[in-house]
Amino acid sequence: MSTGTATAPAIRLLSVDFDCPDPVELARFYGEALGLPVVHSSDDFVLLGREGSPGLGFIRVADYRRPTWPDPSQGKQAHMELGVDDLEAAQARMLALGAVEPPAQPHPEQRRVLLDPAGHPFCISTQD
Repeated sequence: MSTGTATAPAIRLLSVDFDCPDPVELARFYGEALGLPVVHSSDDFVLLGREGSPGLGFIRVADYRRPTWPDPSQGKQAHMELGVDDLEAAQARMLALGAVEPPAQPHPEQRRVLLDPAGHPFCISTQD
């Protein structure tokens, strides 16, 4: 047991990154959905965000395989929960941006599961 007065190092979240086949396309989808600008872009990586806040990154993976949720054969890899004020309007907006509605909806009265253009499931839900 240490009796020193050392403090824990400061650790902060820089970004959450998603594997995908096309980082530009997936960044466009989330950038428009969340109102986030591109802060860095290369052939294989795009980062969305705002100065001083964590961002969302999208990394090109050559042999990317789409998640098959709810079928567990290819795991969901990542999952985001997005809060919305109006579930129906938010769902319509996300679908217009390129999301897809899967057939499985575990709790449609509280949240909707959608798939982004690379197949990652995400939820939109109202704050109760």
